[in-house]
Order: sequence, then C-alpha cells, then structure tokens
Amino acid sequence: MRRLHEILDGRPAATIALLDHDGREISYDALDRMTHEMAGLLAAHGVRAGDRVILLSENCATFLVAALALSRLDAWIVLMNARATEAEVDRIRERSGARCVIFTPEASAASLAHATRMKATEIGRLDCGQVLVSPIFEAEPEPVEPDAGQVAVLMYTSGTVGEPKGVMLTHGNLLFTCNAGAEMRSLSPSDVMLGLLPGTHIFGLTSVMLATLKSGGRLVLMPRFDPDTVLDHLAAGVTVMPAVPQIFASLLKRLQERGEAPRHSLRFIYAGGAPVDLSLKKKVEAVFGIPLHIGYGLTEASPSVSSTRLDAPRDDGATGPAIKGVEVVIDSPDEKGVGEILVRGPNVMKGYYQNPEATAQTLREDGFLRTGDLGVLDADGSLFVVGRLKELIIHSGFNIYPPEVETVLMEHPSVTLCAVIGRARAGNEDVLAFVTTHGPVSEQELRDWVRARMVSYKVPARVLVVDALPQAPTGKILKTRLLGQFSQLLDEKEEATDA
Repeated sequence: MRRLHEILDGRPAATIALLDHDGREISYDALDRMTHEMAGLLAAHGVRAGDRVILLSENCATFLVAALALSRLDAWIVLMNARATEAEVDRIRERSGARCVIFTPEASAASLAHATRMKATEIGRLDCGQVLVSPIFEAEPEPVEPDAGQVAVLMYTSGTVGEPKGVMLTHGNLLFTCNAGAEMRSLSPSDVMLGLLPGTHIFGLTSVMLATLKSGGRLVLMPRFDPDTVLDHLAAGVTVMPAVPQIFASLLKRLQERGEAPRHSLRFIYAGGAPVDLSLKKKVEAVFGIPLHIGYGLTEASPSVSSTRLDAPRDDGATGPAIKGVEVVIDSPDEKGVGEILVRGPNVMKGYYQNPEATAQTLREDGFLRTGDLGVLDADGSLFVVGRLKELIIHSGFNIYPPEVETVLMEHPSVTLCAVIGRARAGNEDVLAFVTTHGPVSEQELRDWVRARMVSYKVPARVLVVDALPQAPTGKILKTRLLGQFSQLLDEKEEATDA
C-alpha cells in the first residue's frame, strides 16, 4: 500500500465499519463510497494535491471520511482538535499555509463555533453529515511524491514543552504503525474497538482507527469521554479499549460510585500517552480481570516505539520491547544505564515542516530520532521510560526523575492524579507536586507519605492539592502551565509558612 485510503481495499462491503457518535451504523462499502464523494467535493472546492488542509474535528464518521478523502487527493491532513482556541487555530493555519479548514459540526459544538467564526459554507452533504468547509486561502501546494514517502499528516506538537513544531508523517510512517498495531494486538474482523482517543492525535488515528479498519473490525466512535457511555459500550461488546491513564482512573472512580463491577467482553486494554503508575495498573487489572498493557511513543515516531506484548504482559512498569522493525538504543547511559532514548525505523518522521534547524537537532545523520526522553533497557530489551530530559530535576546535585515521585504519590489512597515539576530557587531546584484527590488530605500528610518511601532529597518542598490539573484533549497533563495557573495558591502557601 502507498496511501492511507487503500486500507479500505478488499474489505467486506456489507460489514459494519463504524458505529458513529449518534448510534448510526456505517458499512465498509458506505465508508468507501463517502470518501470518494468527499474527495470530489473538496476538489471542486479548490483542494489540490500537495495542499495542507486542516481537519478541525472530534471523533465522528465525517472525520474519518475527510481524512481518507484527503489521502485520495494527495493533500496533507493537518490534524487539530476542535477544542483548540481561536488563537491556536489561527496560528496553525498561518504556520501550515493551509488551503482550507474542514469542520465536523454534527459531532462537535466546538468545531461548529470555529466554522461560524471562519465563515464556513456547506459544500455538500453526505450520509455521514454536512460537509462544512472554510473559504479557500491562498497557498502554494507542496510537491507530490508517488511512493509512500509522500507526507500524509502534518501534526503540530502540543507545545507542552516549547513552541509547537509541524511533524511531517508520511503514508509509509502511518501504514507501518497501523500494521504494527493491528499485528501486536491480533486485531481481527471480530473485534470491536472503542474509538475514544482523539483521531486528531496520531495514536488515535493510526493505532486505533486505521488499525481497526485495516483488520476489518468495527470502530465505535466517541467525540468526548463520558464514563457512563464508555461503560455502556463495554457492556455492549467492545473487545479492545486503548485509553490514557486518566480515563482508566475515571472509570474506576465511576464504578466505585455506582457500586458495581464492569460488564464487559474486553480481551485487550492498553494505556499510553502519559506515564502509567503501577498502583493504577494493579487496580485496573483487578477490576477488569485482564492485564493492562503499556506502551511508549511520541508524535515524531508515528507514534509507536515499544509496547508490552499480548502474550507477555508486564507487572513492573516496563513499556515492553521495541515494536518489530524499530530500533531503540540508549544514548550516553549513566552508571544506572539511564540515558536519552533514540529511535530508528520506518516509523520515524520525515522532519519538521519548514524548520530545518529543529529537524537537524532531532534527526541524527545516522537516522536515529532523539526523543528527549530518558530511559533504560533491561536485559531482555524491554524499555523503561524514566522521564523527560528537559524535566529532569537536579536538587543539591542529585538527579530526580518526576515520574518516580509521581508513582509514590499515586499510591496514596486519596490521590487521583498528580504532576511533579522542578522550580529554580536560590541556586537550586525544588521539587513541586500538584495533586487532585477524592477525599480530604493535608499537604503534610502527603509529604510524610513520600518521605516514608523515598530518600529525603526527593520529598517535594510543596504538595499543592488542587481541584483539577490542566490537561490537553488527549488527557496529557500540561506541566508547563502548572506554575502559572497555581502561582497565587503557591504564594499563599509560602506566605503562610513564612508567617
């Protein structure tokens, strides 16, 4: 295969491919027909091969139809979650040189609001819904490559660390990850995949949506997370559920509130997109009765790098060995074997769009991708992710990796979510922790909890109990916003201590 839309070739026509957000069933034949119709509408509107087109959406059939239609046109899909702000949308439109923006109003009020602001018009209507597109903008198309090296997706990083950069992922990158995901999870036509992770996130698009279609299974689409709706889908026969750790934590909380065990037919559950602490993993496995698999990846790697195997679950926090065809090495390991994770393989991006300097800093001449993450490989080749290189805290000359402190805090029975960062202070770095809880607990109690389990220099100088932590639509905690968002609370705590 050379293009994403070719995954529909040869699929059984009458088989149900999608259960849309509104309960509508869509067959593989209907999905394929609508991608052709959408491609015709977009071409008539002015979309050309090599154009960048923003798909501003939440999960729904129209999203998938538009993505596969753009593949047919050899246009670049610029993925954006509809919950992005106006400023974020305008910035990405300018940086990408987008030809137009596609909206999905039936499934997303946020997408409709953006469409109204941008004076979008209906250029057609398909069985999946309205085709709502912005006016055409002046833009120069990029050259088209006939092979799988053609760029399929332009995905701007979330900017959780630094300014967002446009990651160019080719059809070859995404088809490789799609095939690897289907193979590792043994996906088949009998599987029902819960499509909860945003398709505007590269894992949601490749390893969830495209992998399901490639295997001939059924995809259940959810625009947004609602614990009761997820539990209903599980009871109705979902067999595979990938999610971020926070979603699993929310499901456990909801089940506890309902006082019931989950009814499900799950055979495979997977957590990624953020570190998974072992206490949560054990709770999920106890409640659902099957292993919770863990993986590691990043947008620049399309995104999958490593994953625990279906027949070899782990109970030690390892993210498993590298996926087949991918190399993982540790650069300049310290005495404990910890160093930067380097990745090489068919999953590695083409580069950053119109940013050769950043590309050169990230892609080495030998083909290895510098991930910016710290990890260690065990004797069996399984990867343990320790933390972010840029998030490393150095306190009194000692290295502190935030995930290890977060893991201990998450083991406290009252803590539901936490994030640990460093703060420069008086020529040193303090450890700061931010937590949400489901019951009353004091800062001192949480600090004492860590002190009883870790060496003293890893004990947070402050533990702030807050109502909610800032998160991206994927569930990823936005650590760069913590100090700004809670600066007043932090100042009040320190003034009270000084007094």
